[in-house]
Amino acid sequence: MTINEETYEEAVLELFADRLGYDRRYGPEVERDYERPYYEPSVRDALSRLNPGLPEAALDDAFFHITHIDDGDLLQRNQRFTDYLQNGVPVSFNCGGETRSDLVRLVDYDNPAKNEFVVVNQWTYVEKKVEKRPDVIVLLNGLPVAIFELKSPSRENTDESEAFRQLRNYMSDISELFVYNQICVMSDMAVSKAGTISSGEDRYMQWKSIDGKKIDSICGSYVVFFEGIFDKRRFLDLLKNFICFNEDVQKPFKILAGYHQYFAVNKALDRVVQASQTDGRGGVFWHTQGSGKSLSMVFFARGIQRRLNNPTIVVLTDRNDLDDQLYGQFCRCRDFLRQSPVQARSREHLRELLDKRKAGGIIFSTMQKFDEYDASLSERRNIVVLADEAHRSQYGLQERNMRYVNDDGSFEYRRVVGAARLARNSLPNATYVAFTGTPISIKDHNTLAVFGEDID
Repeated sequence: MTINEETYEEAVLELFADRLGYDRRYGPEVERDYERPYYEPSVRDALSRLNPGLPEAALDDAFFHITHIDDGDLLQRNQRFTDYLQNGVPVSFNCGGETRSDLVRLVDYDNPAKNEFVVVNQWTYVEKKVEKRPDVIVLLNGLPVAIFELKSPSRENTDESEAFRQLRNYMSDISELFVYNQICVMSDMAVSKAGTISSGEDRYMQWKSIDGKKIDSICGSYVVFFEGIFDKRRFLDLLKNFICFNEDVQKPFKILAGYHQYFAVNKALDRVVQASQTDGRGGVFWHTQGSGKSLSMVFFARGIQRRLNNPTIVVLTDRNDLDDQLYGQFCRCRDFLRQSPVQARSREHLRELLDKRKAGGIIFSTMQKFDEYDASLSERRNIVVLADEAHRSQYGLQERNMRYVNDDGSFEYRRVVGAARLARNSLPNATYVAFTGTPISIKDHNTLAVFGEDID
């Protein structure tokens, strides 16, 4: 059988309906206002269903906020909606003569079954008298959070690059639809890739695993791609915890985590939660060059805040330039992290930063601030240390007496304290996780012995 665009579209729809459990609809059969990119009945129903304790006025206010995002360019408007989607819509309302504030949830991230997942094809949308009909759209509680442009696998001159160009044209012609977009997909069955509204074609990525264990590294199966991203629970996790904005002054852009980052970070979160209750050895996050380590650390930081009830995060580097680079990356993602990181200027400043809070905070420090100590910096258990390039300096858990020969030929024993021991003397009850591209295992230089087994 020849597979054309129509039959491929049908295959995708069947996959979503039969394997992923989405409700399937045909756009022309849905009664709606074609000048609204969202499906209002589902949006209003979700607001009421997911926020049972809030008055109707608060829900109306939230609906107005998410349907009237008018200021700024497309990326700025998309960023505002993404914040609403991930964190809730702030509203104010009158209750018993008093003005109260609250957050209205658009999605129940903890209970996928409480949300409405719809896949719809041929979803007509009209903007400024321009009518377009994208191939497939995913509606989450009535909101168009994903859009697919599919191309026929059997046409020689049409491929995923043509799909990318079509998506860019849509962003220009019907930009209002993309205010709500979180994931863009281009696929010709042979190659399927995902990106965001700011992604260039070279930044669209394949998704090669469903479970993080078996990797489809040969052909990039469209089944693995769609199941890998759009499994309901995983899709919600991606939307909330693995999409962020890089607030670069020159050119801000929106980031979707790659499959390798997603699975590795979640494994790291599980391991660190367990280690925080045992020996504090969170394991080794082994990355390759160009794999997006700094963003993996950002995603990990957001996730561990939720999993460990807002611990203090200490990012530890061994060079000032690395400290500045990582600090800059975290600063550019401060809205996603819901707090601003701070750099410790000295050991005493680090102690002050740790002392003045009982939880929360993202603190950057170089290893040099641990070189000398008279007492621990903090005894708290709710501290997670992210050791960057851990293979270079984080060794020597045991203090040792080393024999040194003096100039006159005599010898003496001196106490030698390794960097790993210095850090743990300063933060004795913290949980440690290593990020490195080169874990080492030679004599007393053993990354796994210090931090625990490989995470991923």
